[in-house]
Amino acid sequence: MIFITGPLFAGKKQYVRTLGLDPDSPEVACGAQELARTQKDLEALADGLAQKRAVICTEVGGGIVPMDREERLFRERAGRLSVLLAQRAETVVRVWCGLPEILKGEPPC
Repeated sequence: MIFITGPLFAGKKQYVRTLGLDPDSPEVACGAQELARTQKDLEALADGLAQKRAVICTEVGGGIVPMDREERLFRERAGRLSVLLAQRAETVVRVWCGLPEILKGEPPC
């Protein structure tokens, strides 16, 4: 699995297209951080997502800390899910300003 992360609107979907994948296809989990909002077992969620060819998560932990307790908990869970996905991934790519940076593994073909 290729794990792709980065800020909102940084070019993650465009990067997935350069890999010959459609970000809207079933083989790609796009916006996976939102699943952390409702799933209780993050390990099981990460195991299931790791079966996809690519997983895209938007980084939500930076910036201003929300006053709302539920939003703070969501950010923590989304961050923990990203850690679990990075552990399971063969390749981890961070996309920043449209530029991919390989953090783990080899660049995908």
